[in-house]
Amino acid sequence: MGRRGAGTPFLLRLSLLLLLRPGDPPAQPFNLSCVLNLSDYGLTCQWAQGADSHLPTSVTLKCARSRAQVVTGCTPQGGRSRCTVPRRLLQLYRQMEIWVSATNALGTAESEHLCLDPMDVAQLDPPALQSIQSIPFQTDCVALAWEVARSNAHMELQCELRYRRPEEPAWALVTGIVGQAGTTQCCGFLFGTQYHFQMRCRRSSARGYWSEWSPGRNYTTHEKAPAGKLDAWWSVRPAGSRGWLEVLLRWKAPGRREANGRVLGYRVTLSPRRRGRDPPTVCNTTHTQCNFSAPAGTRRVYLSAYNAAGESAPTEVVLLERKGQPLAGLRAVPGDERSLWVHWEAPPAPPAAYVLEWERVGSVPGRCCACWQMERGRAATAALIRDGIEPFQRYNISVYPLYPDTVGVPSHTAAYSKQRAPSYAPKLHLSSISKSDAELRWDPVPVEMQNGFITSYTIFWANSTAEVASAAVSPSRSSFVIRELKPSTLYKVHIMASTAAGGTNGTSLTLVTMVLDEAEIQFLFLTLGLVFVLLILLLICVQKNGRVKQQFWPSVPDPANSSLGKWVPAELQQEPLQVPGAREPGLATISTVTVLERAAGKQPSTRGREPAVEATGPFPALPRPYVRQEARGAPGRGWATAEHGEPVQYARVVGEGYRGQQHGPRPCAPQPLLPAPGPKPYQNLWFGGGCPEELPATFPLLQGLRLCGAEEIHDGRAF
Repeated sequence: MGRRGAGTPFLLRLSLLLLLRPGDPPAQPFNLSCVLNLSDYGLTCQWAQGADSHLPTSVTLKCARSRAQVVTGCTPQGGRSRCTVPRRLLQLYRQMEIWVSATNALGTAESEHLCLDPMDVAQLDPPALQSIQSIPFQTDCVALAWEVARSNAHMELQCELRYRRPEEPAWALVTGIVGQAGTTQCCGFLFGTQYHFQMRCRRSSARGYWSEWSPGRNYTTHEKAPAGKLDAWWSVRPAGSRGWLEVLLRWKAPGRREANGRVLGYRVTLSPRRRGRDPPTVCNTTHTQCNFSAPAGTRRVYLSAYNAAGESAPTEVVLLERKGQPLAGLRAVPGDERSLWVHWEAPPAPPAAYVLEWERVGSVPGRCCACWQMERGRAATAALIRDGIEPFQRYNISVYPLYPDTVGVPSHTAAYSKQRAPSYAPKLHLSSISKSDAELRWDPVPVEMQNGFITSYTIFWANSTAEVASAAVSPSRSSFVIRELKPSTLYKVHIMASTAAGGTNGTSLTLVTMVLDEAEIQFLFLTLGLVFVLLILLLICVQKNGRVKQQFWPSVPDPANSSLGKWVPAELQQEPLQVPGAREPGLATISTVTVLERAAGKQPSTRGREPAVEATGPFPALPRPYVRQEARGAPGRGWATAEHGEPVQYARVVGEGYRGQQHGPRPCAPQPLLPAPGPKPYQNLWFGGGCPEELPATFPLLQGLRLCGAEEIHDGRAF
C-alpha cells in the first residue's frame, strides 16, 4: 500500500509535465527521392515533412559514401522540402546512402535511408527525331532516323516511340529500340493518313528515369487506291418520260482503312469497266448520294471511289424490288442522349443484311434529314444508331430486311433519345357555349415543340367559388366538351400538355355560361314570332271580313247613289225650299204635306224606334237626316234602298226648333223631300216620343205622314 501511494505523486507530476511542455519531438520525414541532373551532375532530392513540432527544427540531407564518414549533403532553405547535393560530394557509379535528419530540443528523427548509384537516377536529355519516310512504296511501313543528346552519348540507352492520329486520344507505343543513334522501322500504318511521332530514352540497365518525350514530328503516309466494297442503298420510281426510271442512290463513305487516303470523288456507271474501255458515267460527285435517270428494266448499277492514287474496284448494286416479308416486333429505346437502340424479331428466313433509315420529324430538318446504315449478319436483331441523333427530337425509324433476291417491306416506329416537358401548351378556343355545356378546341402542339410523346391533355376549369374540376383527354383529340356547368356563371379554363417527363400549362381562358340554351332561345323567339303572325292574321281577317267590319265600323251608304235620291216627285220640284234662319225662333213651317197611302193589310211597326233629338240650345235645330237602319232585305218597312241594299234617307223635315224644353209628346215633324247636299256624315235618328205608328213599310210613293202628339194640322202649323 505504501509503495502504491508513493508512486501516485510521480505520475501526476509526469502528466502535468507532458501537458505543460511547449512542443513535440520532430516528425519523421518520408517519401524521399533523388534525381541526377546530367547538365551539372547535381543530385536533387525531395521529401515530405511530418507534423509540425511547434519547436525550432533543423533539417539536413545526410550522405555517406562507402567506407566513409557521414557528411551533410545540403540544407533546405526557406522551409522548403528539397535541396541539391553538389557534384563534389557524390560518388558516381557507386552506391551511396542518403537520408533526411530533423532535430529539435526534444529529439531527432530520420527518414528511411536510400541506397543508390547517382547514375541510376540520372534524368537523361530527350533524343531528337531526324527523319520519317515510307519504305518501301505501297506498304504500310515507315522508317524513322533518330539520335541521342550529346550529354547521353557515353551511355547505353533503350528508347520508346509513340504515335497517333490527330483525332485519336490514345497513343500507339513501340518499345525495344536499343542504341545511341540510328534508324528504326515500324509497320501497320494507314495509307494517306497523318501521324504524330515522339521518342524518349533511358539507361539500358532499366534503372533510373525516362527522359522527357522529344518534340513531336508529323508525317503523312503515302496513298493507295481505295479498297473494299461500298455499302449502298437505293430507291427507284418511274420517271416523267416513258421508258425511264428515276434512281436515288446513296452510299456510305469508305472507312480510313479502306479509303487509303483522301477520297476525291465517286463514279456511278450502268455497266462494269472492261479492259481498255471505260463505260459511260451517269454520275460523278463528291457527295455520298446521286440522282440519275436510267432506262426502264435496269437492274444493276456500278459504284466506285477514287483518290489521287487510283480508283477502287466497282461495287455492284442490284436494284431489287421491295416486296419481301416485313419484320415483326420493331421497337426503339434510348441508348443515351445521342443514340438509339433499334430492336426487331428475326424473321423465319434470315436475311443477308438489314438497312435502317431514320429521319428527324419537324418543320426544320436536322443535320441528318435521311440517315441510314446497313447491318450485316443473319443473326442480327438489334442495331445502335448515332448519326444525327439529338435529345428532345422525334425520329421516324424504318428497317428493311435484305434477302438474296428481294427487299422486304419496311417496318416503322418512332422514338426519342431523351424526353422532357413540352415547350408550351396549346391555346384554347371556345367553339360553342350554352347554359350547361362549353365546347373547347385547340391546335395540337407542333412535333418539334413536344419534346417527347404527348401522353394526354388535361383540361382544368374553376368558377368564382374556387370549385376546380379536371378531365384527361386523349392526345389524338383536339376538342372537348365541358358538361354540367352552372348557368350564367364565370369560369376560368386552361389546358396542360403532358409527356412522360412532365407537363406544361397553357394560358387561361375566361368564359361565361348563358342563361338559356340555344334551343330555349329559339323556342322563345319562335313563340313570339308565332304570336305576332297570329295577330297579323287576325287583323287581316278583320279587315277582309265584311260582317266583322260591319260590327266595328258600320258602313254608311251615300244617298246620292240610292234609287230615291235619283227620283224626285214633280210637286217637290216646283216648290221652293224655305228654311228659316238659323237664329229665327219660331215654329216649324211646313210648306207641303204629301200623304202616302199605306198598303192595305199592313200594320205599322213600333219596333226599333229611336227617341227624337231635343234642342238644348238657344238656336233652332238644324236639318237632320231622317234615316232608318234596318236589316237588309226586310220587305214591308217602307224604306228606300241604295245600290248595296242598305236603307237610305227618302225625306227631310225642315223646321224650327222648340223654344225651351219640351215636355210630353212632340210632333214627328216631316222634312222636305230633297236630296241631301253631300257628302255629309249621317246619323241614325229615330223619332222618339210616343209615336204610335211608324212610317209605311213600302214606299214606292209617299202616301202620308203622321204627327205624334198633335190633333190637327192647320195652315202648315201643328198645334
